[in-house]
Parts: sequence; C-alpha cells; structure tokens
Amino acid sequence: MKVFKYIFWVLYRVWFYILVGLPIIVLFPILLVSIAKEAWYPLFFRIARVWAKIILVGMGFAYKIDREETPDRSKSYMFVANHTSMVDIMLMLVSVKNPFVFVGKAELSKIPLFGFFYKRTCILVDRSSAKSRQAVFLRAQRRLKTGVSICIFPEGGVPEEHIDLDAFKDGAFRLAINHQIPVVPITFADNKKRFSYTFFSGGPGRMRVKMHKFISTEGLTIKETRELNDASREIIFNQLQAFKK
Repeated sequence: MKVFKYIFWVLYRVWFYILVGLPIIVLFPILLVSIAKEAWYPLFFRIARVWAKIILVGMGFAYKIDREETPDRSKSYMFVANHTSMVDIMLMLVSVKNPFVFVGKAELSKIPLFGFFYKRTCILVDRSSAKSRQAVFLRAQRRLKTGVSICIFPEGGVPEEHIDLDAFKDGAFRLAINHQIPVVPITFADNKKRFSYTFFSGGPGRMRVKMHKFISTEGLTIKETRELNDASREIIFNQLQAFKK
C-alpha cells in the first residue's frame, strides 16, 4: 500500500510541473506581448490568474476564499500572507483580483519557462545583498505609481515544517508606511497539507483562504513599522490556530 502512495506522489508532482509549464508554452506569444510594456501589465496579470486557476483545479484543489473586506479596484495595497507551499503564488493570484506585483526571491528566476516571465514581471530581491534590498523600495515605488499593488510573503522564505508561522521581516510594512497604502493580511490554511515542499506528501482537497480586514497606514511613520508588523502577524497567526479547531 505504501508503494502505491509513493508512486502517486511522484506522478502528482510530475503532473504539477506539467500544469505549470504547458499553459506557458501554449500562451507564450500572448505572454510575450503582455510584458512588452509595463503599462500592459494588467493584461499579463489577467492571464496569470487564468494560469493559476488551471493549476489549482488541475491538481484537485477546491479553494474557498472568505473576504472580510474587498479591495477597491482603484486603489493600491500591500498584500501579505503566510508562506508554506509552491502553490501559494497560484492561490494568491486567484484570491486577489487587483493587479499586483510579487516581491520575491531572485533564485526563482532560474526555473525554466516560469523564471523567464517571473524576472520580467516581479520585483526580485537577493536577501543577502543590502544593495538589492534597497533597490526593491525604488522599484516598488515606480510600480505603485502605475496603479498596481504589491504582494510580499513577509516570512522571507518557507519556514520549517513544524513552524506554523515564522517571524515577519519589516520590508513589506516599511513599504506600506512609506507609500501610505493599506496592509491586507491573508491567511492560507491548508497549503502545507495539500502541497508542501516535502516531495512525498500532499494530495487533492480543500484550500481555505481568509482575507482579513485591511490595516490602515494613514498617518503612521517608519518608527511604527514594528507595531504594524506585529499586528499583521498576530492576525494571521490567530487565524491559523482557528483553522485548526
């Protein structure tokens, strides 16, 4: 019986990469056009949302999104969520309809096909380089001026399996305060169980998403970055505990 489980997990992982890569190959010409100009990014974002839905449905994930508040299409936000799985990117894309730009690890740009578009549409950061971290603020400022939002997984990486929620880095909250945009905490309940970074694990099932009430940054100063960080983390941590009940 255990042998069949391992065979399933291998095939399940292979199927995931097929679902990731095949739509990119099919839509390659359209995707190239959509990234030709920064002003055309909303078109790329709409295509990316379709791509994400194909992957989630194809993997047998039944996602349910509960929104305590709905983002205004005419405003920019800082979206933050816990990070546990490779499908966090896809689930974020289907959860948020406002065009946003990911701030993510530069290493992901090395992934074939996916990496080609990732490095041309996202704000890449090398966390080991202070210069790279500083450049993020300038690039984020430019993108926010075009009307898009920003998305960051503030744990700065995927924590160990036994950790529910790692400490948050300050970058996302400093950016939100600098640009006076609301922070939108989002909790992913089941991604680790459904498709963690442990190869022999996971399977189809439900994926619950909670988009919490927005946290205003109006009038806040950089000195209050830690308070904003702690408030956002507490909301997500408490929701993770509630999902376990």
